[in-house]
Amino acid sequence: METKIWKPLKPYLLLWSTQSLSGLGSAMTGYALILWLYQQSGSALETALLSICSYAPYVLMSIFAGALSDRWNKKRTMLVCDLLAALSTAGVLLLLKTGHLAPWHMYVLNAINGLMNTVQQPASDVAATLLVPREYYQKTSGLRSFSSSLNAILHPVFASALFAFSGMDLVIAVDLGSFAIAFLTLFLFIHIPEAPQATKPQETLLDAAKVGLKWLKANSLILDLILFLASINLVASAYSATLPAMLLSQENGGETVLGWVNAVAGAASLVGGAVVTLLPAPKNRVRVICFSLMVSMGTENFLLAFGRTPFVWCIGAVLGWSAIPLMNANLDVIFRSSIPTDMQGRVFSCRNTLQFFTIPLGYFLGGLLVDRTFEPLMASQPPSGLLVQLFGTGKGSGAALLFFVLGVAGVVVCLTFYGILHKFKWADPENHKAGAEE
Repeated sequence: METKIWKPLKPYLLLWSTQSLSGLGSAMTGYALILWLYQQSGSALETALLSICSYAPYVLMSIFAGALSDRWNKKRTMLVCDLLAALSTAGVLLLLKTGHLAPWHMYVLNAINGLMNTVQQPASDVAATLLVPREYYQKTSGLRSFSSSLNAILHPVFASALFAFSGMDLVIAVDLGSFAIAFLTLFLFIHIPEAPQATKPQETLLDAAKVGLKWLKANSLILDLILFLASINLVASAYSATLPAMLLSQENGGETVLGWVNAVAGAASLVGGAVVTLLPAPKNRVRVICFSLMVSMGTENFLLAFGRTPFVWCIGAVLGWSAIPLMNANLDVIFRSSIPTDMQGRVFSCRNTLQFFTIPLGYFLGGLLVDRTFEPLMASQPPSGLLVQLFGTGKGSGAALLFFVLGVAGVVVCLTFYGILHKFKWADPENHKAGAEE
């Protein structure tokens, strides 16, 4: 029975495993570059600009990338994008070896990587749909959460160890090696079938993008979920910009503590992803999504704000990340079961623009608020003041105060959108309607 179940998934499993390995290498390089830049500048905003430059082209170009993805061969698109992204990483290594690596180089190369990911992501999403039978959507979504979580556990540990042993050179060399494995596997061993073509030959990219937006406008549940996630992403990206600034600056923090908190968050997601693959379909997927995000937003931010020890921060990471795979799996089933396969590239790209445009904004606001508002505010407080008693003293206390603000904002967003979304339910993944009112 097990062979019967997994045999149709073999091409997908081969693609998933090798692409996950390549993703681990890329995450290790990204983590090492953040440490390098924060050591050089000590600025949360300059460090956050790395992520901003990665996401800005993704947000700006995603709405057109889907139209291109629907027209182009999925396998060739993934191969070309992977190759160009690898060349930009090799550029970082070359600049580093010649002693010319500067922050602006990293920003430009991150923007190139972000642009390649913009084009590759819708092609990869559609490829997964084409390779996976519908009855395995939830299980394969759990596998994606599993690999993402495993990468989150391993990349800070591996990157720190390799960086300490032989510097940035070795980290990037491992990244390029993992890319080579994924590239050759996709090129030589994986056949991705062509999706049905609904894009008319004379249709312009702008017209094709309008088709995706029109479909979203006609499917209110999908559009509302996307706007919900956009609001959550604003808070979550500000969290991501603030976390290194706090943990690298706190008296009980440092690079090792930052690595441990990230690893624990990944472990929590890993367990959550494994559990998702075993769970039956819930009675109401929308309610599960809202509840999962409420748990995440309402726990970790507050424990980071008020906690003073790595143990408390790690507990926050467990509570904040363990429910995320459950949210992702149910969201993925709703999207893949609702959006026609021949339109997924265009609709997913419109989703990416609408759902992720708040991420660079959140990174910018998080870094700016830490550097220009909350750290100066905490530095001006008297030793006996209420804010000092709640959030501590010294560099990093302003970031702790910002985590409290983010926790409140996250809970407000979840409650607001639950009021909007509670009328929808999703009980049957085979039902192709976008949503049904109770």
